[in-house]
Parts: sequence; structure tokens; C-alpha cells
Amino acid sequence: MQQQTLYDLSFDQLTQLLTDLGEPKFRARQVWEWLYQKYVPDVAAMANLPKGLREKLSTAVHLSPLPIASEQHSRDGLTKKVLFQLPDGQFIETVLMRYDRRRTLCISTQAGCAMGCVFCATGQMGFFRHLSVGEIVTQVLHFARELAQTGEHVTNIVMMGMGEPLHNYTNTMTAVDRLTDPTGFNLGARKITISTVGLVPAIRRYADEQQQTPLAVSLHAATDEERDKLIPVNRRWPIAEVLDACRYYVEKTGRRLTFEWALIAHENDTVEQAQALGKLLHGLLCHVNLIPLNPTAGYGGQPSSRERVAAFQAELARYGVSSTVRVRRGIDIQAGCGQLRDRVVSSNQ
Repeated sequence: MQQQTLYDLSFDQLTQLLTDLGEPKFRARQVWEWLYQKYVPDVAAMANLPKGLREKLSTAVHLSPLPIASEQHSRDGLTKKVLFQLPDGQFIETVLMRYDRRRTLCISTQAGCAMGCVFCATGQMGFFRHLSVGEIVTQVLHFARELAQTGEHVTNIVMMGMGEPLHNYTNTMTAVDRLTDPTGFNLGARKITISTVGLVPAIRRYADEQQQTPLAVSLHAATDEERDKLIPVNRRWPIAEVLDACRYYVEKTGRRLTFEWALIAHENDTVEQAQALGKLLHGLLCHVNLIPLNPTAGYGGQPSSRERVAAFQAELARYGVSSTVRVRRGIDIQAGCGQLRDRVVSSNQ
């Protein structure tokens, strides 16, 4: 039997696997709980399974598909970044951010990214492949296991790591289903945020499916002329189409949207851009997340000053658009928004 990755299996697929191994169906629930509630690192640790079954499972499936290549810790001790190696030799980065009461994970959904956003380190490296469901989920379980050792737990997940989540739509949303399964990891859907650069058909599908996870749209410019320079996919789905899809999402779900805006000094942090954004979003149930640009080696832009951030935010308020300035974490280890990439590749370039 060809070896499978255990985390790639749905509960029904796990049940079928155990049936094929000659085991009763109730064993599937036991294995499921060991995986998603107890986060065991090895099939051998599944203590209430017969030894024979543990041996058969170990032969039939992999448990942990993501060995750690390296770890980095920020100077303030609040952020940790892990470089995982995928089975085919690709690498992805995942980040744990500690706040007062929250333990937030920034999860990758692809190795690389096809969107090519010029200020993003992942976009600069290009696209390699989609992650499987198991490869997405295992990032979470790695940190859940680690946090459990100190009595902590994952409180929030943002699909804002490497890749465009809605480009890998099926695997991303299946991973969300796995992580929110009340018989498994059981994280509330509202605690998982999905980020997109603006893939219009996927946003509409997301709305039609009434997904419960919050949606964040990376806008970064309020005119097509400016957005074309930053986000190549804008040439395929310009701002008007993105905003139409966003309004559709709000109408279908009744939930508030978040817009992400990386503030680049003297580029998209002008009063004119703030006014244009205010006009675009006025009356829409939304919130703007302002993020002073995080530096990357492949882009020469600089983060906005506090004064320019404050002026931009004040201008949005004039149009009735709420906003907050995101707390930047892990910049010293390149763990901030837009800084994640394959460090093994980059070290050889």
C-alpha cells in the first residue's frame, strides 16, 4: 500500500483507511482525537490503540510531513518564525505572534505565490505549487503542540503567510473545515481570517458558500493606475470589479470586510489616495487595516512615517471609514506582513 499523509485525510477517508486495514470504524474517532485534540507527534504515541494497529498505521501513513529546517526568534521574544521543509524539497515559513491574550499564527497556503505583488517577498520569489490540506493543517498543529507544553493554545489564525489562499481555494477551505471541526481542532471560524489580493470569482464563490471565516482584501491603492504598479493581478480584475465583489460579499453574508493597506512613503500614503479610498469605501460595511510597509530586499519603497500614517487615517475618518494601524511584529527576523519567503532559495540567489 502506498504511504499517505495522515493529515491529508478527511474523517471519512480515515475511516475507510482503517476499514481497509481490517479495523472497526470506531478507531477512526480515536485516531482523529489523537491528531486534532492531543496533537501527538507520532502514531506510536496513540496509547489507546492496539500495538498491531499502530504498527499498521505507521507502515501505511506519514504523520508529520513538515520537518523544521530552521527557527528564528524576535529580539522582544514575542514572535517566532519557523522554516518548514516540504516533502518535495520546497520550503515555507510560518509565524507565531504573541499578544496579551492571543496566540496568533500566520499560515502559508502555497510555496511561493503567483500574484507577483512587487513589495512582497513571497511575490518576488514566484510560484512553485499549492500546499495540500495536510501541509496547511500541520503548520497549525506544530505550534498547537508547542504551545500546549506551557498550557497555552492557538487563539487565532490568519491565512496571510506565503501564497494567495483563494488561488488554492479548495485546499485552503478544506483545511479551515478541518481546523474548525468541533470533533477535532475546534477553533471558531471567526478566529480564522482569509486574505486575498482580490480574486473576484473566488470572492463571489466565498460569499455564495456563506463561509464563516472573516475575509480580508489586500487593496493597497485606490486607483487602477497606482494599483497596476503594485499588484499585477489588478490588470485582470481592476478595482471596480474587486469592489463589486466585495459589496456582493457584504450583501450575501451581512459581515464586515477588512481591507489591507500597506502604506508606502510618498506612494500610496498621500492625502489624494486617502480621499480616493474614502470615496470608494464610503457606506460599505468595512474596516481598513493600515500597515506601514515592511522592507524586503526586492523592493525599494519605504514605510510611511507616523505623521503620514496619522494624516491618512484622519482623512479616511472624514469619509466615515474606520481604520486601525496594525502592530508590527517580527520585523527584525523578516516575519512581518509581506516578508515571508523561501530562505533557502533566497540565500542562494
